[in-house]
Amino acid sequence: MSLFTIDPKLCNRDGICVEECPARIIEIGKNGDFPSPVEKAEEICIHCGHCVAVCPHGALSLNTMRPGNCFPIRKETQPRFESTVEFLKSRRSIRAYRESPVKREILLTLIDVARYAPSGSNSQPVHWLLIEDKKEVKRLGALVIDWMRLMVKENSEVAVAGRFDRIVQAWDEGMDIDRIFRGAPHVIVAFGLKTLPRAQPACIIALTYLELAAYAMGLGACWAGYFMGASQSFSPLIRDLDLPEDHQVFGAMMIGYPKHHYYRIPMRDEPKIMWR
Repeated sequence: MSLFTIDPKLCNRDGICVEECPARIIEIGKNGDFPSPVEKAEEICIHCGHCVAVCPHGALSLNTMRPGNCFPIRKETQPRFESTVEFLKSRRSIRAYRESPVKREILLTLIDVARYAPSGSNSQPVHWLLIEDKKEVKRLGALVIDWMRLMVKENSEVAVAGRFDRIVQAWDEGMDIDRIFRGAPHVIVAFGLKTLPRAQPACIIALTYLELAAYAMGLGACWAGYFMGASQSFSPLIRDLDLPEDHQVFGAMMIGYPKHHYYRIPMRDEPKIMWR
């Protein structure tokens, strides 16, 4: 089966698909032929779908996707620059959550959006672990506290810099809100193959997409940094997570409904820029 097919009734041989193909595996002959795959194109194609998505005429179909399978981009729903800037600047890391849980279908919608995040060579290496049960979130938080106890005992630089002693004390005395997951009802973990260099950035970018989607849906989110730190080295937590062999956590996000709302965009330092 050919890598892609061209509808001759729709194609006007404008060469857009040739220019936009990241792998450069589409060509048009000098005689103005229709687009065709180069030699060994099937082995090189990353099935990103750019050729299908960019053709204004819907003339090209990959053997893995057709124009009719792809959701159309609607100009009327695209955000204006001003609204996009305000949206991005007004996003806050949420550390106080309401008790009410988020419906499963909403959590799945967040992951559905995140799967469209870019990844090297369209490898899509991100795997997901969704901690839906709030009791399970609390139990995992206790494991992170155990990791902090160990770090404090060893007087590690990480423990000193992060004031882990205060966090552990607050946990033990019940005098403070959960400093690990901040009372969030859910945690979404992104993980991937340890041996795949592109897995870590792909997980981080996907979680960033997820965080922005959460904000747009009226949810709150925050990176679970303490959990991420413990998941890299603390054996009890690693065993408990029971990820597939040779996989590791590359990012985690607390998710829930924000308890409070923000009314202003706080100031930030001026950007530090080098020009060449």
